[in-house]
Amino acid sequence: MTAIADSHTPTSPDAARVVRDNLFLHFTSHTGMTGDDVPVIVRGEGAYIWDSHGRRYLDGLAGLFAVQVGHGREELAQAAARQTRELAYFPLWGYAHPTAIDLAERLAIAAPGDLNRVFFTVSGGESVETAWKLVRQYFKATGKPTKHKVISRSMAYHGTSMGALSITGIPAAKADFEPLVPSALRVPHTNFYRATEHADDYDAYGRWAADRIEEAILFEGAETVAAVFLEPVQNTGGCFVPPPGYFQRVREICDRHDVLLVSDEVICAFGRLGYDFGAKRFGYQPDIITTAKGLTSGYAPLGAVLISDRVMEPFRDGQTFLHGSTYGGHPVSCAVALANLDIVEREGLYDHVRANEQAFRATLEKLYDLPIVGDVRGTGYFYAVELVKDKATKERFTDAEATRILKGHVSQALFEAGLHCRADDRAEPVIQLAPPLICDQTQFDEMEQALRHALTTAWALI
Repeated sequence: MTAIADSHTPTSPDAARVVRDNLFLHFTSHTGMTGDDVPVIVRGEGAYIWDSHGRRYLDGLAGLFAVQVGHGREELAQAAARQTRELAYFPLWGYAHPTAIDLAERLAIAAPGDLNRVFFTVSGGESVETAWKLVRQYFKATGKPTKHKVISRSMAYHGTSMGALSITGIPAAKADFEPLVPSALRVPHTNFYRATEHADDYDAYGRWAADRIEEAILFEGAETVAAVFLEPVQNTGGCFVPPPGYFQRVREICDRHDVLLVSDEVICAFGRLGYDFGAKRFGYQPDIITTAKGLTSGYAPLGAVLISDRVMEPFRDGQTFLHGSTYGGHPVSCAVALANLDIVEREGLYDHVRANEQAFRATLEKLYDLPIVGDVRGTGYFYAVELVKDKATKERFTDAEATRILKGHVSQALFEAGLHCRADDRAEPVIQLAPPLICDQTQFDEMEQALRHALTTAWALI
């Protein structure tokens, strides 16, 4: 598989200079950047994207875990244009507008249990920030002001604002911004491949991991712990799927100690796991769900916080939540979200993911014949391939080796082979794959071929 040349949208002849001198890229080292070394993506259609040189790539990451319905959907552009002509902007500060009303009702109907109230944001990180502030005010309003701490998992990513970053469990992402918001605690994640406890019993490992949450609550004092923030499938580290019964046990623990369970579904909602909400996929009831990304398939910035009747109660009776943003629940973004959900439902994309996820897994598992592939894990259209130095012993690469392999070779080799995905070494070295939900065996095979080439050549360099 190689990048395919095609017609493209030209960019300014000064694009490289502007990238080098003016554009501040996210999560990107600018050391030695010339501008010519930064791909410029100019167009997308279906599961594919094109760069400014006309080369085509399979978008194996759905942009950034977002583009559920694929690129270039005219229906979404038309929805945005219609709304812009009718009401381009108005805030939700003491007012409402039709697209926010319609979308809030639709989300409340779809959400599990009694998550009947929707607070709109602009992004996933803002949704997490909102949820933490809401949790804190809820406990103050209900006469438990000492309940302010939150628990999250090691290596979990929850956002970059100071509050969301405090909940994030990636030390390297936090060091340059410390001191952060206090009262954020960490417990183990659920990477069974690297388990040292109950390594031969998946169910027992799940119980052990969940019980570490109760251990942390008891150690801190239940009267000080407000919430647990968990992704249905943890992203950072490479798609850690919860063992059977894990979330049910967490729910029991939260109920026992009057702690709220926040399901961070910024990635996992709206089809990534084959369901509208990841909590449905794993059969648990959260008190709050945070979302973004797939809500609009990335066509417009929008997030949402879905809130249970219990958590909403104080705000129906005297409390004002002094929180919001200029563009939260933007009319155009809400219109795009409604049109996006129409496409998802009309084309049966949740069923499509569930029908094809085993084929996706089986195709990726063909890579087990490579000596560098230690584990393939995930569910739905959300998978990771973990790389190892020794398959038999699961020996890790050193940090320097992982950086050299992933950033020095694999990322570029995959892109040259025509695949956009994510090579990540923030925990174990992994390659993450989360394609648009419209993909099928054709795209699965393309991903496997590109990965096979890149990993075979990487192994030859070790």
